[in-house]
Amino acid sequence: MIFKEQLKLRLKLESFNHKFLIQSYNLIKNSIFLCDSKLSGIIPLPTKKRIYCVLRSPHVNKNSREHFEIRIHKRIFDIYYEPNVNIIEFLSKVSLPASVSCKITLIK
Repeated sequence: MIFKEQLKLRLKLESFNHKFLIQSYNLIKNSIFLCDSKLSGIIPLPTKKRIYCVLRSPHVNKNSREHFEIRIHKRIFDIYYEPNVNIIEFLSKVSLPASVSCKITLIK
């Protein structure tokens, strides 16, 4: 039996809006299928919440405060591809929304 060697990339998407994550995943998925690579599904990671407490007035009413929170949504998925395919070139052509950050790691 001859086994083809496959390489694996792990992409981690982060954003404040979960709808942008799904939209950017679909963009990446469509560009990856053009180069005959395989995806292993999207895995949601726990959402991280940051809560900020702000005084409403600086001198009086210390008990009057406002709370603001930022939620950071995360998703990961893997791309399996052949060594002769330049997958980075396909990924660089994808234009993700401005609020989405993408981290790419090579896994052996």
